[in-house]
Amino acid sequence: MKSKLRVLWDHPAGPKTIHFWAPTFKWGLIFANVSDFSKPPEKLSYPQQAAVAVSGIIWSRYCFVITPWNWNLFGVNSSMACTGFYQLARKYRHDHFPGKEAPPSLDEGES
Repeated sequence: MKSKLRVLWDHPAGPKTIHFWAPTFKWGLIFANVSDFSKPPEKLSYPQQAAVAVSGIIWSRYCFVITPWNWNLFGVNSSMACTGFYQLARKYRHDHFPGKEAPPSLDEGES
């Protein structure tokens, strides 16, 4: 019986192929976008975040068209879509509802 590491190593989308390393390094884009969550919304870009979100959706679908299915690629691209849409929502809320403040957190409620 093969060990689990050997099975991963020999997988068609395993570490011996570009199908493993390309999505693995693409996680850096997700970390960069998550670090921008603390950036003021006026500094966000609609075109950039739209490109992140839409490319995440397109490539998430592509992950299941290719053989073998690439779950690492699906994970990174669905995360790209989520972070891109979140940033777009922050920017839209800031631009179109400027007088609204963020809802109070649960800690600030009545005791």
